[in-house]
Amino acid sequence: MTDTPTEPLKRTPLHAAHLRAGARMVPFGGWDMPVQYSGLKAEHDAVRTGAGVFDVSHMGEFRVTGAGALAFLQSVTTNDVSKLRPGRAQYNWLPGVQGGLVDDIYIYMVAEGEYLMVVNAGNIAKDWAHLNAHTAGFDVQLTDESDRWGLMAVQGPKAAELLQPHVNVDLSTKKKNAYFAAKLFGFGVMLARTGYTGEDGFEVFVEASEAEPVWDKLLAIGLTPAGLGARDTLRLEAGFPLYGHEFSDTIHPLSSTYAWVVKDKAHVGREHISLAPAHKLIGLRLERVPVREGYPVKVSGHVVGHVTSGTSSPTLGHPIAMALVEAAHAAADTFDVEVRGKDHPATRMDLPFYKG
Repeated sequence: MTDTPTEPLKRTPLHAAHLRAGARMVPFGGWDMPVQYSGLKAEHDAVRTGAGVFDVSHMGEFRVTGAGALAFLQSVTTNDVSKLRPGRAQYNWLPGVQGGLVDDIYIYMVAEGEYLMVVNAGNIAKDWAHLNAHTAGFDVQLTDESDRWGLMAVQGPKAAELLQPHVNVDLSTKKKNAYFAAKLFGFGVMLARTGYTGEDGFEVFVEASEAEPVWDKLLAIGLTPAGLGARDTLRLEAGFPLYGHEFSDTIHPLSSTYAWVVKDKAHVGREHISLAPAHKLIGLRLERVPVREGYPVKVSGHVVGHVTSGTSSPTLGHPIAMALVEAAHAAADTFDVEVRGKDHPATRMDLPFYKG
């Protein structure tokens, strides 16, 4: 019997910088990624109270160009891309042909007939195949630029204050979902006032070859490097779904609280999304015992769903979870979550758990 060969883990342009900073590295979606540096709670608190920076260079970037770019994007997404103007960004979904989501994405409008789509790292190949399968009849060109870009997320209430002395643009004039060219420490970058933590911040697109010096300069001005551990606790407190947990090829996306992402237009998979979801995504508070993905959720002793994400909230000081439960039971006030054969009481909470 021989071992099955495994693909070597991919590395972002910041891999060496993470090792220098003493990061603990873990496999994530085929990538070797930092899970923490100084410690999850310290990194989490830095983002909630000051500012931190994440390496998100593992995300994928596709450029969509051509006279038919808008019509194409309208056909493969659920949100209304026609509302975008150059210099604006939009959260969106790629619905599946048979239901569920291929991915949840961000679309940035660069210029008329030119868009940048950012997709989840683990879905790059799947998304690329899906999009190319639907280009027929559209005057559109797709370019996979995933290897071109380094991407960093500067997040926290002091993000703009710390960046402003080092950027040639007045950040106070840039609203949420703005997307614009800038010079940062003298390097040409694209900045987006977007993020995944529930805090203010900017995502920094930089040529991969220039990512490491920009990262080093961000740390030098006082930003705290933060890893995947803090990224997960922050996004969960903010009630943000994560693909593979709250969204998937088989989960009805309207189980979530994101019905606003679906607009009344023709698009791939519309007939499936228009069906009422059999489950609903809810928030749960527990008092002592943290719960994890897959743990059964019960009402009156009967399993009605399962935990999709769970953690002990550093900000709130108690365990929290998101759970997918049968729609008929989603309005219940109290539940039990089974942990290693024992039921622990949980109280339903509105999402998000935390608002920055």
